[in-house]
Amino acid sequence: MPGFKACPIALVLALAVALTAYQMDGQDAASAALEGVALACWPILLVIIAAIFTYNLAVHTKSMDIIKHMLTTVSKDRRILALLIAWGFGAFMEGMAGFGTAIAIPASMLAALGFHPIKSILVCLVANSVPTTYGSIGIPASTLANLTGLDPLRLSSYISLQLLPLNLICPFLIVLIIGGSMKALKGVFLITLLSGLALAVPELIISSVVGPELAVMGSSVVIMAVIILYSRFQSSEAPEYTMDIHPAHVPLKGDVLACLPFILIFIFLLMTSKLVPFIHGPLMAIKSSVPIYTGEGGVPYTFVWVNTPGILILLAAFISGKVQSSGFGEMLTVLGHTIVGLRSTIITIITVIATAKVMGYSGMTSEIAQTAVNATGSLYPAIAPLVGSIGTFITGSGTSSNVLFGNLQTDAAVAINADEGWLAAANAAGTCAGKMISPQSIAIAVGAISLKGKDNEILQAIVKVYIPYILILGDSRLFWSGPYSLNHWGRGGHDECRVRFFYCLESTHYIIPNTNYSLNKICAEIHEPCLIIIIEKRWYFLIMQTLGDFLYL
Repeated sequence: MPGFKACPIALVLALAVALTAYQMDGQDAASAALEGVALACWPILLVIIAAIFTYNLAVHTKSMDIIKHMLTTVSKDRRILALLIAWGFGAFMEGMAGFGTAIAIPASMLAALGFHPIKSILVCLVANSVPTTYGSIGIPASTLANLTGLDPLRLSSYISLQLLPLNLICPFLIVLIIGGSMKALKGVFLITLLSGLALAVPELIISSVVGPELAVMGSSVVIMAVIILYSRFQSSEAPEYTMDIHPAHVPLKGDVLACLPFILIFIFLLMTSKLVPFIHGPLMAIKSSVPIYTGEGGVPYTFVWVNTPGILILLAAFISGKVQSSGFGEMLTVLGHTIVGLRSTIITIITVIATAKVMGYSGMTSEIAQTAVNATGSLYPAIAPLVGSIGTFITGSGTSSNVLFGNLQTDAAVAINADEGWLAAANAAGTCAGKMISPQSIAIAVGAISLKGKDNEILQAIVKVYIPYILILGDSRLFWSGPYSLNHWGRGGHDECRVRFFYCLESTHYIIPNTNYSLNKICAEIHEPCLIIIIEKRWYFLIMQTLGDFLYL
């Protein structure tokens, strides 16, 4: 059953359970659902509609065709082109629009250039995984922050830190899938590593300083710049990976004009962020607070009317469309078609957020969290990312998964005395893994290149990546929530801690205190507050085995 049918049914069931089993007042239940509708419409759906409208307008004005030509002028090496299109441009499309555009467009571009169709889909699914939580101008992460009441900067920095290992691994997976063997890394190892760092490092900085809105979109610009500059000064084309392509030359003016919508969006979001307080402050003051939920614990819902990403994206789209000689009526037509095309998504988002609000206010979410904690105890952080991935697998949306399980994660954190931000971030990180195996993502990719009947084959292949993803995320969450976590160890708390990386050669049981000499020794010798990230030898063999499976795709 598709989400736009299942989610309204879920809302009805949630209301019925809240009114009967939880004795929730009828007016309170209705107002809880209404608050969910308000949150869904402003700002979530506003951002989604604006982002997709901008992309559709770029297609309408033929700007997207120019952008495609620009990308193919960088290199003829299929490995570098895969990194540029799937990893760099794909991340940009995810940060800009999301909702399948970051899979459909890069996959179709790769297939059109002559890449193997299945491999084109696989690399785009892998590339689209880690940017998911910052897709559509950071809407999944910002929604999670709004829903749980967590600080967006703190939450997004936690997410970026947790995704850091996967951000580094993904480009290598892309090259290995395209090349078909470990030999594919020869000659491109450095640029592959730089591509991973170009996402991981800027993402961590931007998310910590600016927030989730520009975390991936800004990082994607760095990725593409690094790959383009590297290709200009360092030739890595090998005969076996060289493609016979002859891209069309596009004048610089045409390049800038085609990219204008995305340039304006970046400028508008940056100039209205906290980095520019004399603009940010006055615009944020243009808001209205309206009491919606009538029950105990309700607070007025705030509508920010100007300094919200959706309004800024719409403004950038209309300005760029006018510069590109599109009439106002013409742009309104594209906007109307965009809204109609998103009708299923609109229904899904509204009902799933309304359901989450009813479950949260009635006490259902807290009870589910307590049950999960009682079943797993202190080991619950190991399954926190799995919960997030299941949500994305079912709904096809990182936003929906965060809405469904965000409060569950924070309630579980309170129950086991863990950091609420870490477990909420674990859910967001898990959504990235779930996006790869989501039937919706696979269907979009298959439809984009007309590869009917290959869904199961693609799912079987991508699961080989999904499992290590979840294991790595779960294992790291156990450590970060354990006795040596920031929550339990180190002076100065979260804000003053440094990050230390260690490679542990031994088979460890580092969750249990006083059982691992190496970890105990590390902790004893470090005299500054820090977060220790252990990279175990067993992960090396697991990752290598996973990569080796791709040799036979």
